[in-house]
Amino acid sequence: MGNCCSDDGGGRSAVGGTSASQHDHNDAVELFLKSRGYRGLFVQIELSLFASNLLDRDVLSKSDPMAVVYKKSKDGTLEELGRTEVVLNSLNPKWFTKLIINYQFEVVQTLVFRVYDVDTQFQNVDVKMLKLDEQQFLGEATCSLSEIVSKSDRSLTLVLVHREESIKSTRSQNLGELTVYAEELSSSKTAVEIVFSCSDLEYKDLFSRSDPFLVISKIVDGGICIPICKTEVIKNDLKPKWKSVFLNIQQVGSKDNPLTIECFNFNSNGKHDLIGKIQKSLADLEKLYSSGQGENFFLPTAVGNNHHNKVLKSQLFVDCFSETVQHTFLDYLAGGCELNFMVAIDFTASNGNPRLPDSLHYIDPSGRPNAYQRAIFEIGEVLQFYDSDKRFPAWGFGARPIDGPVSHCFNLNGSSNYCEVEGIQGIMMAYTSALSNVSLAGPTLFGPVISSAAQIASQSLVNGWQKYYVLLIITDGVITDLQETKDALVKASDLPLSIFILGVGGADFKEMEVLDADKGERLESSNGRVASRDIVQFVPFRDVQEFHLDLLVSNKACNRFMKGGSPLAKSLGSLRWPRQEKDCKEAFEVNLRTGYYQNQMGEESMIGKKEDDDCLGYEKRREKDEGVFGGTCEDTNDQSLNGHEDEDD
Repeated sequence: MGNCCSDDGGGRSAVGGTSASQHDHNDAVELFLKSRGYRGLFVQIELSLFASNLLDRDVLSKSDPMAVVYKKSKDGTLEELGRTEVVLNSLNPKWFTKLIINYQFEVVQTLVFRVYDVDTQFQNVDVKMLKLDEQQFLGEATCSLSEIVSKSDRSLTLVLVHREESIKSTRSQNLGELTVYAEELSSSKTAVEIVFSCSDLEYKDLFSRSDPFLVISKIVDGGICIPICKTEVIKNDLKPKWKSVFLNIQQVGSKDNPLTIECFNFNSNGKHDLIGKIQKSLADLEKLYSSGQGENFFLPTAVGNNHHNKVLKSQLFVDCFSETVQHTFLDYLAGGCELNFMVAIDFTASNGNPRLPDSLHYIDPSGRPNAYQRAIFEIGEVLQFYDSDKRFPAWGFGARPIDGPVSHCFNLNGSSNYCEVEGIQGIMMAYTSALSNVSLAGPTLFGPVISSAAQIASQSLVNGWQKYYVLLIITDGVITDLQETKDALVKASDLPLSIFILGVGGADFKEMEVLDADKGERLESSNGRVASRDIVQFVPFRDVQEFHLDLLVSNKACNRFMKGGSPLAKSLGSLRWPRQEKDCKEAFEVNLRTGYYQNQMGEESMIGKKEDDDCLGYEKRREKDEGVFGGTCEDTNDQSLNGHEDEDD
């Protein structure tokens, strides 16, 4: 399958270790440990963040804070480690997002925490894409990781100050406080799915029913409550039933660890009313599910110096409780799974004349890559390490091959029989050659290339191959076959296929985001079928310019992918065989025992069963055909462009 780790640092990063610089570790200590069988002196630490008394930067509401964590090197440079979510209207936020850091005993690991007030116009933007210089700075704090973990309760409260005052000063202005809690991660792949419901909740609003939601927290040493997840808000309902919540045993610690479940009434000003709470472990919740009984909420009350709990009529029920094993990306690789890379390139006329420098397809004589070439390198260099033969299907769409109609899925290599090219350089050569052999046309249609990729993935299941496919579609404009594309994606959602759409150029890609079901609403086909899972990740290339080409070389590309630094990571983050979870689990267990994937997928999930000579040429390894562009992976002709052959409709 290829070696993605060409050095010790790369190897450590790929399996969740640290890729330290030459100044970050003691070679003598490491050599001593290795000579005695030890392979790493670090543990994974999970950081939870809380803030209090933050500055209020908003006029009509409270600040909307987000925390960013950095690692500070000896030369003073900062490396971003992660960001929390944005908490709306709160000067005392408790962030749910946890940050994972590799703690090394023998290294001084200096951490810098910065808190920002995120402007309202950016609150629907992925936090990873936020430009920090466009947000209001609320404060900064600095400490070493050792300072946190050495505390008896592994909790450290820091004073937030201005950036220039982060070095200890006797006259620092207090901008609030940040509390950091550290906990060593236990190794567990068991996850629990729970469905909660309630009955007889109290009215908390004057003119309507309550708007309840649940917050689940774990109780750690010292009685500190660490929030780990929350449900959605259900409007005007005193008998709510929430969507499933998923808890990893690694988050909780064990099934016997106490949890606090609090029910709140949502208020838009951020001051949510506590309706009631209970304390139960996962084991207790499982018993509630088995018995079918509810548990009464209570409210802590104080009468004078006495504190007691007032038991309420409101009850919490567990409607579903199931345990599953969440297999990781490395588990699949260990079991023999391969990733197979495919690429489809937009050759529509809106890209501009390839002979002119302002074209997105312009080939610079100096060797500077254009946006399409960079995107191919960005993704291809990552995935090639996991593909044993490094033969990649490559297509173009939206162009008129020589002496032919407009094609919306033609083989990039010019062959009429097969669509594969050899390696990333093969894709680049085929792309450059295609620019000289086709005329840019239009419109922009995704359906044919998605169907072609889905057919290959379907054939893989039929043959029992243990492969997962990633299709990269690079495009400069909004598609014109939106519903046809949705239909193709819904069909493909049952297959081992993920699709990464990268938008290049300055177009407005908002309409494209409907294909990326990040907000929880899965795609629906024209006949009413809902996608079984989200297989699409859409990202405008201008939003990921920090992923420079010079950083995506050899093992570094693999490291970035494995650490989730690339947008591709989300597309593959839950890598698993589609269809029913039970079938996935059984198939994977068979695979681990035998090293071979047994096809347990239902025949009804297969699409594109009809053999297409062009696409099946991919699997048959046909001899290279040096002919001009003429073959298509889909029988698509000029679809009545009404005279607009030289520009997109």
